[in-house]
Amino acid sequence: MTYSVAVSGASGYAGGEILRILAAHPDVEIRTVTAHSNAGQPLIQHQPHLRSLRHLTLRETTPEVLAGHDIVFLALPHGQSGQFTDALAGTPLVIDAGADHRLESVTDWNRFYGGEFHDPWAYGVPELLVDGVKQRARLVGATRIAAPGCNASTVSLSLAPGVAAGVIDAGDIVTVLAVGPSGAGKSLKTNLLASEILGSANPYAVGGTHRHIPEIRQALTAAGAGDGIRISFTPVLVPMARGILATSTAPIARGATDAQIRAAWEDAYGDETFVQLLAPGEFPRTADVLGANTALMGLAIDRDADRVVVVTAVDNLVKGTAGAAVQSMNIALGLPEGTALSTDGVSP
Repeated sequence: MTYSVAVSGASGYAGGEILRILAAHPDVEIRTVTAHSNAGQPLIQHQPHLRSLRHLTLRETTPEVLAGHDIVFLALPHGQSGQFTDALAGTPLVIDAGADHRLESVTDWNRFYGGEFHDPWAYGVPELLVDGVKQRARLVGATRIAAPGCNASTVSLSLAPGVAAGVIDAGDIVTVLAVGPSGAGKSLKTNLLASEILGSANPYAVGGTHRHIPEIRQALTAAGAGDGIRISFTPVLVPMARGILATSTAPIARGATDAQIRAAWEDAYGDETFVQLLAPGEFPRTADVLGANTALMGLAIDRDADRVVVVTAVDNLVKGTAGAAVQSMNIALGLPEGTALSTDGVSP
């Protein structure tokens, strides 16, 4: 069976990456691409690297245009996806790459986003531990999927094994992330101009204000952390178009041995294709995952500081967003999970 697909927000970074991956997918046909201000223009004008899709023209993003497909991807700014929920009720599978359907708490939504709250959908991080099993099980047969926030899923995957195994204390998590500006989207913003970023590292959303914090709390709570989660989360824009390098630390739980700590991550990810734990003493670079649907993870046990240190690298547009969305789509449809997704990056 070939599934017909529509992708909204197709002129943006996330939409473009969804299209790049789907263009190589043998079981889908991209029939419709939409945008807002760019409607009526050739897709290739905004995504010149997608040569196989040069026949497509951007259409207006309306319920009427998106309806009638087997699968709809919503790659829209936060607060805009929810308006299509009811209108696409007849669509077999809808995947939202925005935040509108990620959070379970109305209070968290009102504090970090605001506007109308929408019901949460199945969370699109298959490898994440939830109540002792992988989120993958909840994605099988799903009809509504919320693709993750890139920073949130990176930190959650980094720490969930330790939380689930009880070898770290989630009451004092500190995470610092080096991130590329593509995660902020394609809109013109002064702080994202090359002249502002090149040769500089720029912290933002400091002091507990980043919108991905409640998403991390939600994921780690589901992994078994309980209600005592405390997170210091500091993202830093660095001059690379793509990538996240997240360094996350948490206190070692009383009595946990080095072998038990290492085993928690090995047991969680030893049989995973797209989340890989590196050998002791090895740590990833963002360059190692460029273009790949892979999260590479290095683990250190700092006994002097009495903390576990996890360093994780992802491509924010692939494993952080579009790759996770397509991986979740494959699971929901009963297709081989890795279809159209690669563990190989691009170098240099």
